[in-house]
Amino acid sequence: MTQVIATTDRLRLREWGESDEGRFYAVMNDPAVMRWLGGVQTPEQWHAVVERLLGYQRELGFTFWIVERLEDDALLGWCGLKRINYPGAPNAGEMEVGWRYREDAWGQGIAKEAAIAALDLAFGRFASPSVVAVTFRENEGSWGLMERLGMTYEPALDFVDPRYANYGPTKQWRIEAADWPAARAAALAPRAG
Repeated sequence: MTQVIATTDRLRLREWGESDEGRFYAVMNDPAVMRWLGGVQTPEQWHAVVERLLGYQRELGFTFWIVERLEDDALLGWCGLKRINYPGAPNAGEMEVGWRYREDAWGQGIAKEAAIAALDLAFGRFASPSVVAVTFRENEGSWGLMERLGMTYEPALDFVDPRYANYGPTKQWRIEAADWPAARAAALAPRAG
């Protein structure tokens, strides 16, 4: 039985279980999902990713957790926390929130709902003074969510990750713990129009 980390109105964030590696690979390893993540992965590359995620859970007490829909237990993606550890990042060790979802989960508010739960944990249980999120300028869907969460683009944190240099500089958005309560309320408010 895997430990549930958080639940929201529609979602469950939980630790990885034994069968999740194959299930996740089967639904997530497609060109649309992997467009800004280096492209589709071989099973060996994916296994190395899962080993890193499990290592974060063991060593840090948090990771990018499995996100499932409560209604039918469907695996939708991942969302969670880790420490910045990218080659070239100027803020190594800072807490990062991140997400990845299968394409049919996009545009339903799922990423925002899970990210709010993850940020609540970051600033609550893990008492982080700030949290960043990373993406590329062209990945408008991802940085748009960062901004809807109250995160602010921080140009001084731009860096080039040699693994993804063909995408250009990696960009980072940040939110401080003191700003999270108001940003959370704004993120939960109904969108106008």
